[in-house]
Amino acid sequence: MATKKVTVTIPEDLLEEIRGEASERGLSAYVAEALRFKRDRDRLVELVDWLEEEHGPVTASEIAAARDELDDLDAEHARRAAGPDRAGEAA
Repeated sequence: MATKKVTVTIPEDLLEEIRGEASERGLSAYVAEALRFKRDRDRLVELVDWLEEEHGPVTASEIAAARDELDDLDAEHARRAAGPDRAGEAA
């Protein structure tokens, strides 16, 4: 993948925090990953805005149902992570 060197200005305290977290993979890789994450998040916000224009806002009951489904998925992941010998304990 082609790369290009750029100059950015970052608050000093933030840079120090990032350097500590990015030490193994490097600052450039950390920043590139953060920018991809932000770009993807911005695209999701655009999608949500478009869907709400088309179908109306998400209701409180729809949000609650989605959270319940996520809780169920989290519980299932925890059960699977516990392994077969502990699967019965998570239920």
